[in-house]
Amino acid sequence: MNKQDALFEYLLRIADNALILGHRISEWCGHGPTLETDIGMTNIALDYIGHARNLYQYAVEIEGKNRTEDDLAYSRDTTAFKNLLLVEQPNEDFAYTIVRQFIFDSFNYHFFDALQSSSDERLVGIAKKSIKEIAYHYRWSAEWIIRLGDGTTESHKKIQEALDEMWMYSGECFNADAIDNQLLEAGIGVDLAAVKSKFDTRVSDILKQATLTLPTEEWMQEGGKQGNHTEHFGFILTELQWMQRAYPDMEW
Repeated sequence: MNKQDALFEYLLRIADNALILGHRISEWCGHGPTLETDIGMTNIALDYIGHARNLYQYAVEIEGKNRTEDDLAYSRDTTAFKNLLLVEQPNEDFAYTIVRQFIFDSFNYHFFDALQSSSDERLVGIAKKSIKEIAYHYRWSAEWIIRLGDGTTESHKKIQEALDEMWMYSGECFNADAIDNQLLEAGIGVDLAAVKSKFDTRVSDILKQATLTLPTEEWMQEGGKQGNHTEHFGFILTELQWMQRAYPDMEW
């Protein structure tokens, strides 16, 4: 694969993570456990949608096929999305949502921090613009993990159960493939092994503060980066893309 095509795929992966997770979090709008938390989660969802837009805009320029950011969000089918399986998992309850956020935020912060050293100036600009919001997400989810883990007997039980269930999706974040390796060698991409080291340290520290046990499961789910998704993904796209599919090329 030439460098331009590899970069396009790389941008899609990062943008798709943001779009799909932003959509998942938006499902909490009006349903949060407290008004403050509800508003906070809605703002986090908007942050992710903003990150996705910046990345899609760059992706269509790299692709050079006269597509728009909306085409990438609303006109692709399931297998064309390259997000991690983690971000498409259902909210289930507040504990599952927080664990999903904590795992992704712990990866995403260190990924974007490293992306600021890319040789691609446009990616550096996007990373620097996004990192302040991502740092907030990074703190927010960790604080909730500690609060729930070191809270009541019931909150501890629920957050540990959610962690045990969701952990099998964490490994894919660091599973480097040919595209990751090609762009790393070109000085554009991020060293996922280095991110994994920082992730492990961060997660271990937060779970210790939360009195939670790190799962020992080593088998991991994967496939999202190659367009293979869980049964939940079709339902996400049905809701996300309904308006554009029903009324193609509509304008306000």
